Formats: sequence, C-alpha cells, structure tokens
Amino acid sequence: MSVITLHSVTLDPTLCMGCTNCVKHCPTEAIRVRNKIAKIIKERCIDCGECIRQCPYHAKRAVVDPLTILKNYEYTIALPAPTLYAQFQKVRDRNYILTALKRIGFDDVFEVSAAAEAISNATKDELRHGNLPRPLINTACPTVVRIVRTRFPSLIPNLLPYKSPMELAARWAKQNAAKKTGLPMEKIGCIFISPCPAKATSTKTPLGFDHSYVDAVVSIAEVYPKLRTAIKMVKAPEQLAHSGPIGMNWAVSGGECRGADSMEHLAADGMENVIHILEAVEDEKFSSVDFIELNACVGGCVGGVLAVENPYIAKARLDKMVRQSRQEPAPEGLPEHEIHWDDKVEFAPIFQLDNDISAAMQKMALVAEIEKKFPGMDCGACGAPSCHALAEDIAGGFATEDLCIFLIREKLQRLLAEKEEENDSK
Repeated sequence: MSVITLHSVTLDPTLCMGCTNCVKHCPTEAIRVRNKIAKIIKERCIDCGECIRQCPYHAKRAVVDPLTILKNYEYTIALPAPTLYAQFQKVRDRNYILTALKRIGFDDVFEVSAAAEAISNATKDELRHGNLPRPLINTACPTVVRIVRTRFPSLIPNLLPYKSPMELAARWAKQNAAKKTGLPMEKIGCIFISPCPAKATSTKTPLGFDHSYVDAVVSIAEVYPKLRTAIKMVKAPEQLAHSGPIGMNWAVSGGECRGADSMEHLAADGMENVIHILEAVEDEKFSSVDFIELNACVGGCVGGVLAVENPYIAKARLDKMVRQSRQEPAPEGLPEHEIHWDDKVEFAPIFQLDNDISAAMQKMALVAEIEKKFPGMDCGACGAPSCHALAEDIAGGFATEDLCIFLIREKLQRLLAEKEEENDSK
C-alpha cells in the first residue's frame, strides 16, 4: 500500500510567519520551517489538523469541498456527522436540523449515527465471539489508523477491520436512493458534513478498501450559517431521524466504548494521549483491556477543527439531546457484507532513513554523530521539531548544521577569540 500524498491539510505561505508553533505540535514531525516559511512533508502528514488548531495566523487550512458541489449530482444526500447536532443552541430535536438540511439544497438526509449503531453491533459480536487480537483498536478515526500504520506497525493486527460510519452510511444511503429514484449510483451524490479534514483525506485515499462511496466532504463550518437560518424557518420538522443514543454518542470520546458494551475498555482523545496509549499497548501494558477507543481530536469528533462550537459546550448539548432522544427504527437494507474492510492495511515506513538497510544503518550512525554536536534543547529555532530531527534532515541532505543557532554562536565565539589573540600578538 502506497504512502498517502493526497492531503486535506494545506499551507498558505502568504499568511505563514514562520513561528514554529505547528512544528512543535505535529505528532509525526511532518513540518519544517525553512526561509521563514513552514513546509509540510507530505509523506509524513496524517491530516490530524493539529497544525490548523495551533497556527495563530490561520496559515494552515483544511481542503474540503464547497457546498456548491451539490449541483454536480441529480440527487443529493446529506450525511451529517452526529457532531453537527451539537452546534446549535436550543435545538432539542435533531429532526429540525435534518429537515433544515433539505431546506438548504439536499434532496435527502441519511444519519451517519445510524451506520455507527450498525458498527457498534458488529463490534459487540466481535468482542463476544471473535478471535482478533486484544485489545481491539477502533478505526472510525482515520488519523488513528494512519498513525498506527506509520508509527506502530506491530499494532496493525489489533485494528478493528471495519469501515467508518461515514463510509457505511454512504453505501447504505446510495443503495436505498437508487431503489427509490431509479437513478444510477454515479448520479447520486453522498455529501458528508465533516468536523475534521482527516475524513476528507480518507475518501480520496481510503485505507482497508479501494473505493469510497462518499462523493464530497463539506465542513460543518460552511453549512452552519445556512443551517442556522434554515432551522428557524422549520415549523413542523419531518421525521428523518433513524438512530438513537448509541449512534449519537459516537461524536464524543467514550461514546464508541459505550456502544461496544465492553466490560474492559478505555477511551483516549487528543493526539498526545493517543500516542501515549499506543506506546503502552505496544509495551503490552493493557493486556486485560478488550477494546480501546482513540480519537485524534480533544473531546472526540466534537473537537474537530472544522466544527464551530467549543467542544465542551458541544458535548454538554449532545448529552442533553441524547438523554431526550429515543431509539428510532434503523433504515432498511443494511449492507452487512460492506462493514468489513476489503483489503489489509499495511505498514507505511515513512520514518525510515533509507530504503536500503545498509544505507539506513550508515545514516543512523551519521545521525547519532551529528546529534552529539547539538545542545539537545529542542528549541525549534532551526525550523525542525527537535535536535534529533535536524540531525536526520542533515543526514538526508535536506538541511545543514549552520541552521543551529548554538553552533553558530560557538563558531562566532571561536572567531572572536582568535581575532583577540591575533590582536594581542601584534
């Protein structure tokens, strides 16, 4: 499986000030600052959106589709992430939101939370009767899948081999719409309304299967103003909800665990915590745990960078909506055979120094030798996230030692001392 080079996080160099905030927070060390401009190493980027969250100058942006893409299809279906429900004040019945989606241009709506409930049921079955290695690691967050395949390849067998609720919902919705309208699937557009850029990347370069049934990804931030106005105009909402509390809870950290109904589980959110948990699993510290839910965004999907509302407020709203909701009948025609991955997820060695083992070992020795020259302060002034990363860049021919301000200072001090000695000898 090839390394992903199509991404949904990009940089506007005209806004970048070279501050290194993004460099210090990137979990895969995929960013460098060179000539006062940040550069993203595409092979290392996992589209977690952390750089978007950290950049004070808004130079990092998510690449998603505009709402005008609806014009490209004869029949359009909105696939709202359950995070969308938590963006609006004083909306207790999500049918108002679902009806408003039709008011702003969609022909139909299919809840992603309905697909989430189907996957929760499949997860329960696997936990009770399956033989996959424990602990199982959820795969709904594409960033988690990407960090595992690049940084923790030994844990690939632990990944739950299920498609995301977004993907299952798109397939399910298209099948039902094709029967309803008689249109071929290519004329039916499934548009996911997303809280994060990683979901957009996963539709362009899916892992575990070849083809995505999601035709476009629109951000929650884009539809929010139109929806807010449309909701106020809805007097008698259509009954469009087809899920219940379990599916809606997937928007927050721990929601998938509750749906899996596992006695021994844990949930972690935020990339730093995700990496700590994966390191612990790799060290076999959670052998008694059956299921681990990991989300790249703090708080879960409600903390996505394409959402509008504060994640803690959003969680409180969703909790209230969940308590007041009831289990709705699921849509007909669940494509159960579509839940599982079609392909294996394979190791993507983006951190290796060279494809040739002998050359890689030589570079590793060179990196160690170069790193000894640096102070080990990881200040980031060189434009790399750490002294070790700069040493790797130098060994790879992408940087030079004079980027280190401490080495430059030492060099200047030596020159000054030599000059003083020269003057004293005269």
